[in-house]
Amino acid sequence: MTLPFPSSEGIIRTKAIVFVQRKQSETQAAEATARRLYRILVRDLVLKCSIGIHAHELLAPQRVRINVDMAVLEQAGPLCDDIANVVSYEDVISGIKTMLADGHINLVETLAEKIAELCLSDGRVETARIRVEKLDVYAEAASVGIEIERSYAGSTPAGQP
Repeated sequence: MTLPFPSSEGIIRTKAIVFVQRKQSETQAAEATARRLYRILVRDLVLKCSIGIHAHELLAPQRVRINVDMAVLEQAGPLCDDIANVVSYEDVISGIKTMLADGHINLVETLAEKIAELCLSDGRVETARIRVEKLDVYAEAASVGIEIERSYAGSTPAGQP
């Protein structure tokens, strides 16, 4: 588009104005390339746990099923086939086992929050969805439990732990 504007000599000159419009799909593609996510999954991890508020739950551990789904920022550089460059599900499982060995937990909500904190302690993890289910509470139900999703607002850019 060309617009007229006055000059100091009294001559009307024209000035070219160029508008650049980027298609929405191009913008989204550029953003996706800049912030790529992958998911780390732990499915149906069944462990014994001292959990519950009732007297009979204090007497013996019970089975819990734990599911973890983490959205992780992909690092900027190559993976180099090196475990240090990814979030390790082995570390998550080991951390959960250590947590359960630390002693009695009253609520499945508390356990879910602790697992979310464990996952989010790695700055590459953006969100963690945690499901904790007690498997042996009611004969009529396969399980009872909770699912939470937590985010870490201070996630670092991809490739930086």
